[in-house]
Amino acid sequence: MFESPLVFGLVAVLGGSVAAVSGFGIGSILTPWLLLSFPTAEAVAVVAVPHAVATAVRLGRLRDAIDLPTFRQFGVASAVGGLAGAALQPVLGSTALTIVLAVLLLTAGTTELARRPVPLPPTRFWRISGGILSGVFGGLVGNQGGIRSAALLGFRLETRALVATATASAILVDAARVPIYVIAQGEVLAATAPLWLAGTAGVVVGTLIGVPLLSHIPPHLYRRMVGGLLVILGLSLGLAAL
Repeated sequence: MFESPLVFGLVAVLGGSVAAVSGFGIGSILTPWLLLSFPTAEAVAVVAVPHAVATAVRLGRLRDAIDLPTFRQFGVASAVGGLAGAALQPVLGSTALTIVLAVLLLTAGTTELARRPVPLPPTRFWRISGGILSGVFGGLVGNQGGIRSAALLGFRLETRALVATATASAILVDAARVPIYVIAQGEVLAATAPLWLAGTAGVVVGTLIGVPLLSHIPPHLYRRMVGGLLVILGLSLGLAAL
């Protein structure tokens, strides 16, 4: 069941829809699903393909909403930090770090749900520092999207700008990592082509469903919705690490 292209495609529709309205969710939903049947390295490589395609489609739909100062500072720093963290993950990655990330996500999520968010000054220092720290941490633990969106919430961006800026940051990471996965896991990707093709179709459908919803979600409701997703992600990471 878990290796069925049809089922995986349907799960991917959910992942694409969630990511379209929150800026994260494809890796958080699809990777655990594939881990039920594949080793971690193979699951991550398979998910990277639909993730990259969906991110590109989402960016195409939201490119006019990117907050350029935040992207140039936080976004680029986050992407660089994420790649550095991913490279260091085999050496520094640990269960303790996963638990710390889970706590950070839970904290960010609950403050949004309680309407007591922690604002970050939209200055160059905080954008670059926040981008590097969230990127490195996400790369070390292997879940960059959630912590990136959690940090961006602190800059009080408008709904579409938040998702667009998170997406533009994510596309930099995808552009760097997908060729690496193709080289390292080429045989696996060839053998699982029906699976990642179905996943790609699913996340694209989900993206096309989710992006138009952004304009209809009130800002206060949107922030609480993302807060709830961060809490769910934090709980799932914490439970998986125990």
